[in-house]
Amino acid sequence: MLCLVFLGRMASNYSAQEQKTKTKGMKSMERDPYEVIGVSPSATDDEVKQAYRQLAKKYHPDRYVDSPLADTAAEKMKEINDAYDRILDERKRAKESGSNNYQAYHAASTRFAQVRQLLNANRFDEAESLLNSCPSAERNAEWYYLKGFVLYRRGWLEDAYNHFRTACDKDPQNAEYRAAFDRVQKQRSGAVGGYNPQQGQTCTVCDICNALICMDCLCNCCMR
Repeated sequence: MLCLVFLGRMASNYSAQEQKTKTKGMKSMERDPYEVIGVSPSATDDEVKQAYRQLAKKYHPDRYVDSPLADTAAEKMKEINDAYDRILDERKRAKESGSNNYQAYHAASTRFAQVRQLLNANRFDEAESLLNSCPSAERNAEWYYLKGFVLYRRGWLEDAYNHFRTACDKDPQNAEYRAAFDRVQKQRSGAVGGYNPQQGQTCTVCDICNALICMDCLCNCCMR
């Protein structure tokens, strides 16, 4: 009898741990922040704030003291706070870029995130196709940076240089764009090895190293 009780407790603990692991795995997949808050990208700032406050009140830790749902509520509260911070940051960037159309800006941000994933997977044709489908009005600094990265990997140094320069002009404070521009600028001046526009797609060991440096910058940004 005692053996059965012991085995029952072990099974219960294992089930709880398994569920916790699954939940953690699901959390690692970042959800759309607007979906988490429960509003659309076209919602006003006040509507976003109101929705956030309602959720924060519902899942506030003080309401779950000594409750078996305390850990679940704490995880949910963290997800809500992260989503709200992402929305505020996104809208701040939209205002700085001179855009008041949050829905269009959010759509562009989502598209660029997909482009970065494709670039990380070396699927350059698909990444470029997605970039080319972007409306002219949404081609901001990040668009020019990502397009420049594709051009760089194709060996078109001059075109990549021009796109990186435009990205820096549109967002002078972005260290990622500046690093890529400086790297290509040095290659053009012969300060470091790189693609020779006169030799098409010929690739050297130095080319690969430089490309990996840019790719490393891209990967680090995607992990933010």
